[in-house]
Amino acid sequence: QVQLVEFGGGLVQPGGSLRLSCAASGSAFSTITMGWYRQAPGKQREPVACISPGGNTIYADSVKGRFTISRDNAKNTMNLQMNSLKPEDTAVYYCNGGGLLLRPGQFWGQGTQVTVSS
Repeated sequence: QVQLVEFGGGLVQPGGSLRLSCAASGSAFSTITMGWYRQAPGKQREPVACISPGGNTIYADSVKGRFTISRDNAKNTMNLQMNSLKPEDTAVYYCNGGGLLLRPGQFWGQGTQVTVSS
């Protein structure tokens, strides 16, 4: 079993940056694919970025070149550095674990709100 908690959401102006973190409990973290997903109002939840246990990464086209996903298996943490934020990045961002690249697994965090607005 893996429990996930997100940190770091908030309000930021367009063009700004924000860093999300996900802290995981349990010994399985280093063996599972992790990812960030987001859900905007009135839209379906969508993948943002994923990272394999060995550090291979994949990004949604909409965030390529702006977002960077990383993980620290020794600390059971995963991060998402978000730069050049746009209003369309506004959503609740969820940490996910146990799936495949861009396919969510069974473990979800509670979500953290990111709002990009002037």
